[in-house]
Amino acid sequence: MKLLKIGEVAETSGLPVKTIRYYEEIGLLTPTVERSESHYRLFSTEVLNRLAFIKRSQSLGLNLKEIHQILEVHDQGNLPCGEAKQHLESKVVEITQQIEALQTLRAELLGILSGWQEQPPADRIEQTICPNIQKI
Repeated sequence: MKLLKIGEVAETSGLPVKTIRYYEEIGLLTPTVERSESHYRLFSTEVLNRLAFIKRSQSLGLNLKEIHQILEVHDQGNLPCGEAKQHLESKVVEITQQIEALQTLRAELLGILSGWQEQPPADRIEQTICPNIQKI
């Protein structure tokens, strides 16, 4: 089995060496890395599949902790699709809540802009920094 040096892994995966080192430090690459007698990191070719999974999972909004949980299931010899599905369903709920919050904010901003006064009354100018934004 061919072992890859970290530079080869970085070049093939498109990830910086620093990122690969970090992933190893936090345990995301554990079963795919070993150390040479001179303490160089040597990776099995499986690391490329693992890094591709990490990149794709991040693009779907999963954080490294969630990815680590999925990989732990995989490393125990189980198919982690159920674990992944739970995390993705949670992401959908979070995104839905964020969309609702953004829609509320958008409506508030449009309301402020619809009543915008370039020259607010003098008494409001004296009591606020921007009378259009601050209500008294």
